[in-house]
Parts: sequence; C-alpha cells; structure tokens
Amino acid sequence: MTTQTDRVDHELIRAAAHVAATHCRGDNHTMAAAGRARDGRIVTAVNAYHFTGGPCAELVLIGAAAAQGAHDLDIIVAVGDRDRGVVPPCGRCRQVLLDYFPALEIIVGTKDGLRAVPVADLLPESYVWADHQLAEESAPLGTA
Repeated sequence: MTTQTDRVDHELIRAAAHVAATHCRGDNHTMAAAGRARDGRIVTAVNAYHFTGGPCAELVLIGAAAAQGAHDLDIIVAVGDRDRGVVPPCGRCRQVLLDYFPALEIIVGTKDGLRAVPVADLLPESYVWADHQLAEESAPLGTA
C-alpha cells in the first residue's frame, strides 16, 4: 500500500513544467525532472532519448545535482512535454532512485490528484543494492 504524504511541492512541479515547456525539443528531449536538495535548492534536468536507451530525466537529474554539489535530494518530480503533466518514474529509475536516495519522495499523479510517496513504496518488496554488498565491496576504494 502506498503511503501518501502532504509534501506535494508545487514550486518543484512548476520548475519541471517550465523546463519541459521551454527546453524539450522534438524526440530527443521529451521529459523534464526537478528535484529539491536538502538545502532547498531546485535542480532540473531533461532526458536524453536515444534508440540505444538514453537516460531518463530522473537519472540525468542525479548527475546534474551531483555536479552542483547537491548530493542529497529530498523530493523529485518528472513532467512530460506537450502539457502531459506529472509522469511517474519508470522501473529502472525507481530502482536507481531507491539506491541513491532511500528516503526520497516522488510526486506522482493519480486519478485523485497529485501526491508525494516514498520511493520505496513504488517498489514493494524492493531490492536495495547496498543491503547486499559485502563490507569490503562497499567500502570506498583504498580503505578496505
């Protein structure tokens, strides 16, 4: 069962929608994502579609956030171009987001409106990569 929170960040949705409307062009960039860092900053990104499986906007967002020093994201949202509105993350993105940010909330749209849900709730009985690594494997290089 999905846990609903009342943390629907409308400023974040507007930021993603603005990027989708102004920077998504043609078939190469069709989705925008926005994330709020723990320090309050908003980071945005767009997908990089390619027939070989280019990264989704949520995955590009992880890199863009890291490049800006925003290593802890609290909440994210993805918005489709052409006024498609809020779009939930695909399965691959759900798994990657869970592994990077286990406490992350994701804004999703439902027939009853928008809600923020913990990423773990989007992957019932989830596999958390870090939980299955040996101590030597998960230690930073040169420290094991």
